[in-house]
Amino acid sequence: MAISPLKAMNGERVVVLIFVLRVLSSLPLALLPHALSLSLLSLFSLVVEIRVDNSPSLFKTRPGASSGIILGAVTLPTVMLSKLIQLSRAVSLQQIEIGELEHMTMQFWAASACSCGVLIFLFIVTWCAANKKNPHFSCSVWDAKFSLSCVILYSVVCCISLATISHTGFNTALKLLWLLCHGFATVKLIQHLLSTFPFCASIGEANLVTSGLVLYFGDMLACTISKVCRLLIPPELVSIRYGIKRSEIGIVIQVVLLGLLIFSAVFKFLIHLWEYFWGANNSESRERKEIWRSLIFLTSLGFIMIAVAPSWMMIVLDFDVHPVPWIFQFIFSEPFKRLSLCIYWLVLIYASVLRFYNISKNSKIERILLRKYYHLLAVLMFLPTLIYQPKFLDLAFGAALAVFLVLEIIRVWRIWPLGQLVHQFMSAFTDHRDSDLIIVSHFSLLLGCALPIWMSSGFNDRPLTPFAGILSLGIGDTMASMVGHKYGVLRWSKTGKKTIEGTAAGITSVLAACSVLLPLLASTGYFLTQPSLSVSAHFDLQKDTGMVTNKSFPTCFHLEAFLKGKKFIY
Repeated sequence: MAISPLKAMNGERVVVLIFVLRVLSSLPLALLPHALSLSLLSLFSLVVEIRVDNSPSLFKTRPGASSGIILGAVTLPTVMLSKLIQLSRAVSLQQIEIGELEHMTMQFWAASACSCGVLIFLFIVTWCAANKKNPHFSCSVWDAKFSLSCVILYSVVCCISLATISHTGFNTALKLLWLLCHGFATVKLIQHLLSTFPFCASIGEANLVTSGLVLYFGDMLACTISKVCRLLIPPELVSIRYGIKRSEIGIVIQVVLLGLLIFSAVFKFLIHLWEYFWGANNSESRERKEIWRSLIFLTSLGFIMIAVAPSWMMIVLDFDVHPVPWIFQFIFSEPFKRLSLCIYWLVLIYASVLRFYNISKNSKIERILLRKYYHLLAVLMFLPTLIYQPKFLDLAFGAALAVFLVLEIIRVWRIWPLGQLVHQFMSAFTDHRDSDLIIVSHFSLLLGCALPIWMSSGFNDRPLTPFAGILSLGIGDTMASMVGHKYGVLRWSKTGKKTIEGTAAGITSVLAACSVLLPLLASTGYFLTQPSLSVSAHFDLQKDTGMVTNKSFPTCFHLEAFLKGKKFIY
C-alpha cells in the first residue's frame, strides 16, 4: 500500500522543507523559475526518500543513519539560489557585472541537475526492486506519475530559464547537454562511491559529496575546454559560463586540488603497472618493495604538484606566477601577523593532540563526544583569524585540505614509513561513522568551516555568512551533541539518533554566539575592511544629527551603525 507523503512526514523532513521555504520567500520575481524548480526538486526528493526508507536496503550505507535524501538533494541548489539572491542585489546596485550573475545561474542549474539525476536513479532502482519482488506491483503508480510530472516540469522550467540567458538555440542546447553530463557523472560517481566505500556514508551524504565534486571539477574541465578548444565553442557560452574573475587564492587552491586529483589517478595506475611487471618477483624483500612504492609516491606527487598542475594554471587560468613562490610571497607580505598565526595554530594543535590522543585511548567517554572538543578547537583557531586575516585563512584552509588528502592517501595505501603510523593515530578518533577504508570526520569539520568562507568570497552583504560554518559546527553541533546525548529523549525520526532537545540546544547556542560576535565585529571595524561591506560610496553620514541616509542598501553597515547607536533614514 502506498504511503502518503503527508503521513510519512517526520521532524527532520519538516525542518528541511521549512529551510527551503524560508529561502523561497526571499526570492525576487526575476528568480521565479528557479524557485519553481527548487520546489519541484524538493517534492521529488521527498517522494524518493519515503520510497527508499520503506524499501529493503538497496545500498550499503552508514548503519544507524537516516537516508537524508531530501537534505542531500536540496542543500547545494538552495545554497546556490541563496547566492543568486545576493548577486541579484549586487547587480541592481551595479557592484558586479551581469556575467557573474549568469555564471551563478549556470552553477545553480548544474547543482540541480546533479541532484535530479541522483533522484531519478534512486527512484528507478527502488521501482525495479519493488517490481522484482512483486511482479503484480501497482501500489506506487501514483508515486511514478507524480515523480514523472515533477521531472517534466523541472526540465521545462530549466529550458526556459537557460533560454533567457542564451543568445541562440544552439547555445541553449549546449548548456542543456552540459547539465545532462553533470547529472550522468553524479550518478556514476555515487554508484562508485557507495560500492567502493560501503557503510561510510548515507545516501544523502554521498549525494552531497558527489554533486560537489562534479560541480567543482566540472568547472575546471569547462575552463580547460574553453581555453584549448575556444574555436569549437560558441563565444556566448565561454563568456557567460566561465568569464568571471577569479581570486588569486581561489586559483591556487583550485590548482592544488586538481593536482591531487590527477596524482591519485596516476599513482594508482603506476602502482598497478609496477605490480604487473615487477610485483610477481618474490625474491625481493617486503621492505624493499615498500621503499619502491614510497619512491613512486614521492616522485609522482612532486612532479604533478610542481610541474603539471602549475602548468595547467598558467595556461588555462592565465596565472603568470608559479604557485610555490606566490604562496611564500603572500605569507611574507605580512610576516609578523601570518607567521604568528601559524605558531599559534601549531601550539594549539600540539597541545590538543597531546591531551586528547591519550584520553581517546584510555577513556570510556564516547568518541563522538570526545571529538567535539576538536570542534571547539576549530573555533579558537579560525574565529580570530577570520576577523583579522580572512585572506590568509582562505589559503590556510586550502593548504590544510591538501595535507589531509595526502595523509589519507598515505594511510589508505600504507605508504612507508608513515602509512601505518597515520592509520594508528587516526583510528584513535574514529567511531561507528568511519571505517578502515576511509576516514571522513576531519574532512567534514574542515570543509564545514571552509566552504561558507570560500562561497562568500566576492560580493557579500551579509556579515555573518563567512562565520556560518565555524559557529554551526564549532558551537552549535558541539552543544547539540552534548545536550542530545545527555538529555535527549524526543527523536526527530525513527531511524536517526538526532533529538529535539539537542537541536534546540544547538540553535540557542548559535544565536547566543551571534549576539556576542556582532558587537565584536563592529568594534574591530571588520565590516569596513571587507570590500563588499564597504560603505564609503553608498552612505552619507550626517554628523550634526547622527543620521544615516541609505542610498543603496548595504545591509552590513546598517547593522554596524545600529550597534553604534545610529538612526536610519530609508
